Amino acid sequence: MEVTAFSIDILKPPKDDLFSKIKASSLSLQENDVVAISSKVVSIHEGRCVERDFNKKDELVAQEAELFLPRDDMRDGAVMHTITNGILIPSAGIDPLGQYYVLWPQDPQKSAETLLAWFKETYNVENLYLVMTDSRSVFLRKGVVGIALAWAGFEPLFSNKNRVDILGIASGGSQTNIPDSLAAAASFVMGEANEQTPLVRVRNAPYIGDVAHNSDDVFKSTIEEDLFEPFLKNVRWQKGGNAKN
Repeated sequence: MEVTAFSIDILKPPKDDLFSKIKASSLSLQENDVVAISSKVVSIHEGRCVERDFNKKDELVAQEAELFLPRDDMRDGAVMHTITNGILIPSAGIDPLGQYYVLWPQDPQKSAETLLAWFKETYNVENLYLVMTDSRSVFLRKGVVGIALAWAGFEPLFSNKNRVDILGIASGGSQTNIPDSLAAAASFVMGEANEQTPLVRVRNAPYIGDVAHNSDDVFKSTIEEDLFEPFLKNVRWQKGGNAKN
């Protein structure tokens, strides 16, 4: 699998044209490539930026989140933990950039599908896939790792239910999480500071071309059905502005 980062001109908040900057880059695509793109540049493209005011950040986080844990519940008050877009993420994914806060796209999945259609048409590629990335801390680990905020063009789970292990024994019911796996690789080469490479091409990615299409596979878990339900359910969550009914 080849994972290659591409630099683009800097997008300036509160709103800038992502498409023109991608077209001016050295990106080239072929059939069955995966495009990974940072959610931050997508947000700036969509104008999802607000003036930076630390005194109003908690209010902004609560507005963007589905569920949130107030800052006072943290041992040092460093962040507000949230569940936003079905993802456990600090500060509802909001990042500071200069004099602005950059929010996540309003509808990340819709944005991913729009971007994929644009890449297909612009680069004249029929079989193409896309993941929109961000990064977060990992439980009981220091440092951050890439995650998929959204994806488009492929089924997110590869089922191992009908496979066998190296000893010929049924491998059970495990499923491979494709979007987050691709996002982790892409985010690693994107970097986390001033690399200016929010665009990555993944070539020869496994599983995508032969994904088992299973309508029973649901990518996102609710708290009640999640493996970590005992931990998540015992948090004193408060409902945010994007709480699901």
